[in-house]
Amino acid sequence: EIGFRVLVGGGMGRTPIIGEEINAFVPWQHIITYNEAILRVYNRYGRRDNLYKARIKILVKALGVAEFKRQVEEEWAFGKDGANTLTEAEVARVAAHFTTPAYETLPGEDAGYASQRAANTAFAAWARRNVLAHKVPGYAIVVLSLKNPATAPGDITAEQLDLVAEWADAYSFGEVRATHEQNLVLADVKQADLFALWEKARATGLATPTFGLLTDIICCPGGDFCALANAKSIPIANAIQARFDDLDYLYDIGDIELNISGCMNSCGHHHVGHIGILGVDKNGEEWYQVSLGGSQGNDTSIGKVIGRSFAAAEMPDVISKIIDVYRAQRQDGERFIDTVRRTGLDPFKLGVY
Repeated sequence: EIGFRVLVGGGMGRTPIIGEEINAFVPWQHIITYNEAILRVYNRYGRRDNLYKARIKILVKALGVAEFKRQVEEEWAFGKDGANTLTEAEVARVAAHFTTPAYETLPGEDAGYASQRAANTAFAAWARRNVLAHKVPGYAIVVLSLKNPATAPGDITAEQLDLVAEWADAYSFGEVRATHEQNLVLADVKQADLFALWEKARATGLATPTFGLLTDIICCPGGDFCALANAKSIPIANAIQARFDDLDYLYDIGDIELNISGCMNSCGHHHVGHIGILGVDKNGEEWYQVSLGGSQGNDTSIGKVIGRSFAAAEMPDVISKIIDVYRAQRQDGERFIDTVRRTGLDPFKLGVY
């Protein structure tokens, strides 16, 4: 039977909290009515007196997860089998709007793609990082990187967008997706077309082969554009990218998620970065707080601050010292986040301060 595990109370911002489970399994037919019950409880007891505390996570923390669950279950009893209970017919109606592309029947490994990787090291490096496996034989998922070190992370020009639209039509059934990692994705590219697509992306600055690496930074607009920011984010990201410009070195240190926010609103998701950077205001000056150990996904964790904040000019050196500690402490095949979790923060504090 298909169903859903339901968690509530998670969020970032000024108060980062990992959501807690209130129901291990809600049958698919009842997921809408169950969520309605959650919203009804929040609507009834949420903090309307304080805009900054008008959050489900604040209510869950105030009541406790057990009491919040009890109230949700009590509320759900009134609407569980009501008009919004899903039926197979309704699911089928909605699913009909999400049709499968007209995939061709192709071999699982395109011979031309394999030979092009063998003959061209730059293409092979891009394919290793920015091309992901697809469930349909002969196809691939392509990440178009918006992390060219010459631009702000996530930025793309109107001219580049026009080209991406053309590539989507030519190579990916007319579909392009934007990700929260601030990259673009062509989800259905034939392996036979990857080299041609790479050549075009490379010529226009959209083929930086660093997806998932240290310089694939998530970064909010920061003080350059945002009135809420305490500090600039983009110059910090660019300075770190400039420091770590050796691809071989980046490949050696492997998967690392570095996220930057210019204020506590956490638009750059710094709380869940393996390395998180938060801009803070100290007597009218811009400083940066560093946390380690955050992680997104099914193994979520909130990063912990390592100590006092740093001036902007110090940040590339700080990140270098953190990476030096990781390289000294890591075990064979161990990712950065796994090393941090195994050793704790103390070795990194010693290395940085």
